[in-house]
Amino acid sequence: MRHSGGGRIARVVPGSLAEAAGLRPGDVLLSINGHILRDVIDYRFYSAEEFLELVVERNGAPLTLTVEREYGEDLGLEFIAPTFDGIRRCRNQCDFCFINQMPPGLRKSLYIKDDDYRYSFLFGNFITLTNLEEQDWARIAEQRLSPLYVSVHATDRKLRARLLGVPVVPDILAQIQRLGDMGIEVHAQIVVVPGLNDGAALERTVQDLAGLYPTICSIGVVPVGITRYHSSGLRPVTSQEAKRIVAQIRAWQYSYRQQRGIALVYAADELYLMAGLRLPSAKAYDGFPQLANGIGLTRQLLDDWRRVKRRGRIQWAHRRTTFACGTLIAPILQAIARELTSLTDADVDVVSVPNQFFGPTVTVSGLLVAADVIEALRGRITGDLIVLPASMFDASGQVTLDDYRQQDIERELGVRVAVADRLSEVLSLS
Repeated sequence: MRHSGGGRIARVVPGSLAEAAGLRPGDVLLSINGHILRDVIDYRFYSAEEFLELVVERNGAPLTLTVEREYGEDLGLEFIAPTFDGIRRCRNQCDFCFINQMPPGLRKSLYIKDDDYRYSFLFGNFITLTNLEEQDWARIAEQRLSPLYVSVHATDRKLRARLLGVPVVPDILAQIQRLGDMGIEVHAQIVVVPGLNDGAALERTVQDLAGLYPTICSIGVVPVGITRYHSSGLRPVTSQEAKRIVAQIRAWQYSYRQQRGIALVYAADELYLMAGLRLPSAKAYDGFPQLANGIGLTRQLLDDWRRVKRRGRIQWAHRRTTFACGTLIAPILQAIARELTSLTDADVDVVSVPNQFFGPTVTVSGLLVAADVIEALRGRITGDLIVLPASMFDASGQVTLDDYRQQDIERELGVRVAVADRLSEVLSLS
């Protein structure tokens, strides 16, 4: 009879302890030293001992194996999924939830609304803390699952409940304080919805969260994303509103840097670009704590290009190149392309791709689909290389939102396609 828990092994690293012990791909690792495994966190936590008794299920039957390991030596296993008991789904009903604003017909994984603290710890996914049970709190404390990434949106409980689309929510400040008492650090996110949690409400939320420093070690402020499939009457942030939000954030940053030595609160790149404002220096991002949230990517792009120029003569293997990007970043890339053209013999064209799939209010490169890129580039390709933003592909760098691979786009356009985040990566292409 199959035990509950356990993870199916996808790969055994050659030459590893696991291979020496006889583990195979397809085996299900059920437990380590009597501890049933729920996910890769358990696997890492319980495999830290020197002597390990592994219970494995192979062909429906249990098998016990023993391993002795040196301190710091990894077993050498990779699993089919990071969580062995599924993924915890979000129970909230946010009007601005991007998943609810997607059309049907995309791959199933894109419609999963996760709210799983384990994915927050492992991958930096933002969670709401609204579905934690006492056993979850106990596990977070025992295994020191830090940092966690939390979508706050508002600290006023009534307003937060409205934003999350539920009748009542736990006291988020008390929850974060509890995490702090456990030694857990928190990166907070505020999605600004015009007319709901901006202005004075944003001021209160930021100040409340700042009061929980150093448990709160960063606060990211991002504008709400609205697609053409949205049906709840919300609207995107305007350029004037973006200017006001950035002005608020700059005032807070000055104050917090004086008090705590860091800015603490950081505005999304979109807010600066929408407002037509100069981006802060790299130093102002304090190590880019919210880079996975897209905060600071544009600054890193600009600084990478500056470093490339400082190295002197630029070697460019492609005479004619086309860059494709979302409409928001296009002016910056066009300026870089002009400089690149002036410094080399290359002819570099930047194509700003309108987002027909999600609608014109979606302007970031990370939400471009291949079909829109192909449509925009067909007939406009000026050379032998197309460079696409890495952000429009999944975490593996292989698949777009509409299930195209790099080679599919090459076949459609008949031109070599490269994927990159920065100019230094593009210049290294042969």
